[in-house]
Amino acid sequence: MTIIQATGTALVTISRRTLLQTASAFTVGAACVSLPSLALAQSVNVEELMKPGPLGDKVLGDDNAPVTIIEYASMTCGHCANFHTGTYPELKKEYVETGKVRFVFREYPLDPVAAAAFMLARCAPDEQYFDIIDIMFEQQRSWAFTDNPYNSLLNLSKQIGFTQESFEKCLTNQGLLDAVNAVRDRASTEFGVNSTPTFFVNGEKHSGALSFDEFSKIIEEQL
Repeated sequence: MTIIQATGTALVTISRRTLLQTASAFTVGAACVSLPSLALAQSVNVEELMKPGPLGDKVLGDDNAPVTIIEYASMTCGHCANFHTGTYPELKKEYVETGKVRFVFREYPLDPVAAAAFMLARCAPDEQYFDIIDIMFEQQRSWAFTDNPYNSLLNLSKQIGFTQESFEKCLTNQGLLDAVNAVRDRASTEFGVNSTPTFFVNGEKHSGALSFDEFSKIIEEQL
């Protein structure tokens, strides 16, 4: 998992004025560890957890599924990418597509580049959201870990239908940026999220990139 860099409880807030400048110069340097904290699973107020944030939730699966998984991820988190390219496809096939799991994906940007990536996914048509998230995770190293992530993100955005004009319009949308920040800040202050990926399975908190077998055991206990 990727640990957020914070001073006390204060999180970095990204402003519209600095977003493009910061993204153009930013080099991802967050610390990553891969071990999930299964033994430290915690529960939160499920009713509050299930309430969507200001952007609304992005959801896959049956609304009436017996198990709801909420993931908080950062687009520049290497272990999030490993989860989405490794564990997630099998999890989706075995549990989401069979009606057993409702999967909710929420933004938790650890840096301006991750925030920019989330904003682009939100600016695209709704039906393309998860496809774009998949592409971004699959190609993460080509845009997140470069000397010029701004240009790399611009090139990636053109592959998914953006022009330079629409790209810059999206990334200077202050309301969207504030909403992305609000999703992250609420997760930290209300639900104790401080690393990515963090999962809530029917309200039970698990931090770290769980394997399919680990997820399967947790899910089966809830069915």
